[in-house]
Amino acid sequence: MKNSFKTPQLLLRLALGIGFISTVSDRLGLLGPMGGNIEWGNWNNFINYTATLMPFLDRPAVEIMGSLATAAEAIIGVLLIAGLKTRQAAMASCLLTLIFALAMTTFLGIKAPLNFAVFSTCSGSLLLATIPVYNWSLDNLFAHDAE
Repeated sequence: MKNSFKTPQLLLRLALGIGFISTVSDRLGLLGPMGGNIEWGNWNNFINYTATLMPFLDRPAVEIMGSLATAAEAIIGVLLIAGLKTRQAAMASCLLTLIFALAMTTFLGIKAPLNFAVFSTCSGSLLLATIPVYNWSLDNLFAHDAE
């Protein structure tokens, strides 16, 4: 099967992966204080925002959910950039961002997920999961080593 997705899959993997790493870096305060292009700037601001998406949870539960989401995003980001377990990482990205989109729409309105491009990330992740071969990836390298 001819793979006409060589460059687009690489760019999509990198865009999604870097997007996740950037978001994680923002909430950990690695990009500077809140303001300008920095959405949260620290963990506490991120957890306050997370609480708006989960108003039915108490603060300790929100902290746990925020931590789980952050860990998932960091892992997904690294896997997508490296091209390791790409299909699974893309499906996890799709599911995670779909959950975000539903929570944001429910508790903040439709404009919030549109502002954060959550639907685009979700759709791009689903598209990435359907690509047959991930060139320039560890998946592809390991597949050739197995032959």
